[in-house]
Amino acid sequence: MAEGITKKLYGFETYVQSVGVMNDLEIDGFAIAVCKEIGVEMDRHQSRSFDEMEETGEALSGFDLIVALSPASQRRALDLTRFYHLTVEYWPIMDPTGLGETREQKLNAYRQTRDQLVEQLKRKWGG
Repeated sequence: MAEGITKKLYGFETYVQSVGVMNDLEIDGFAIAVCKEIGVEMDRHQSRSFDEMEETGEALSGFDLIVALSPASQRRALDLTRFYHLTVEYWPIMDPTGLGETREQKLNAYRQTRDQLVEQLKRKWGG
């Protein structure tokens, strides 16, 4: 969600890639649904891990900032970047996976996460 929302808010002025600690392979359908509500299309988005990013030739040294959305990703990013001059920030965004019993409750949890991401992005870069 973070990558799609960032691209929607700031276009191609900034190069952004979404990377996780592990590759979950498929993007969550709830994430796709709540992002579509604000005009962010994620149907073709593919998740990948830090290792996969490095394997495809995108070195971390080419980035200025890593925003970690979980303590695990923050630890991994700090470990991977200890030899680079880039900033790692941790944003405590709610992880909606597994929250809610009904479809609507699950969607509401994902909406909260989406809205937290939008708010944090605008706080950091305006818009």
